[in-house]
Amino acid sequence: MAWGGRPMLHRLSSALGRSTLGAAGLERAWGTRRGLMWVTARGWSNSPKPTGAAVLPSSGTSGVGDAAANSTNAARSLAMASLACFAVAGVGNMGPVSLSTAASQDELKKRAGYQAVDDYVRSDMVVGLGTGSTAYFAVERVGQKLASGELKNIVAIPTSKRTKEQAEKLGIPLATLDTHPVLDVAIDGADSVDPRLDLVKGGGGAHFREKIVEAAAKTFVVIVDDSKLCDGLGPSFPIPVEIVPFCHEHTARTIEALPALRGCKAVLRLGSAANNKRDGDTPAVTDNGNYILDLQFDKPLKDPAHAAEQLKRTIGVVEHGLFVGMTSVVVIAGKDGITVKQRPRSWFGSRL
Repeated sequence: MAWGGRPMLHRLSSALGRSTLGAAGLERAWGTRRGLMWVTARGWSNSPKPTGAAVLPSSGTSGVGDAAANSTNAARSLAMASLACFAVAGVGNMGPVSLSTAASQDELKKRAGYQAVDDYVRSDMVVGLGTGSTAYFAVERVGQKLASGELKNIVAIPTSKRTKEQAEKLGIPLATLDTHPVLDVAIDGADSVDPRLDLVKGGGGAHFREKIVEAAAKTFVVIVDDSKLCDGLGPSFPIPVEIVPFCHEHTARTIEALPALRGCKAVLRLGSAANNKRDGDTPAVTDNGNYILDLQFDKPLKDPAHAAEQLKRTIGVVEHGLFVGMTSVVVIAGKDGITVKQRPRSWFGSRL
């Protein structure tokens, strides 16, 4: 049967032989933490992740007694140790088990960020560190695992000044593409993800640096909560475009007239570049000293790849927030658990 039922708990206990916890203790732990255990087995030939992973959130038991809490911790250790048994038993792709119906959006972001690092980052890697509220947790997780000694000899390339500052505080060794032009993996969030796993990024104003780093990665892991999934790019989140300040109004009109973007409204971002909400009266300035236009759409883009090409050819455009054909895998956190979507090889195209 699928993971999540009591018969599986007994199988888990018996598969590992006698333990200090035992089936009864595992039952108690399951009762106190129902819905917070997730185990899966999967493979991705080009990804530096294991064939399986077991994750149990580290939050407290919230009102449960000490004995139940101890059972929960023991169950966590038991589940982690059981991966080999699952592999031998032939457990395949398993659907997610509910995490929590009351999980906040920040908690979902944290679970996605931590899961991506646990699955895809290994010692001796060069890692791209993304920017934003979800990527923050991935950077945090890298720092934790370096501090504990679980990860060693990591070199990271940050995609913004904010991420650089966070990584430095955590003691993560940093470099640039000038010295490390090829990355093993990059992990970053996204503002929108369509069914083909194409993205809109740049809500935090760092999409130029994000794109140049993530295009250099062998594997690009996107981490989101399920609110970022959409049927088509455009309406759910404005598409950011970094432009030079010189004649920026002319550049905005030129973009609005592009055939593949017809119908969009180019709005100059004001205030902080770190979000697309107006929180000031002067143009937002990126880490590169440029302005940002947020392209608003009433209808989804018919062809994101053509839109990306036309933006790229427009004089005055530094970089746009359409990430087309770049994603390797998306780790999605929702109230029903963690799910993973992988891009079929036939979808890979030019990195725009």
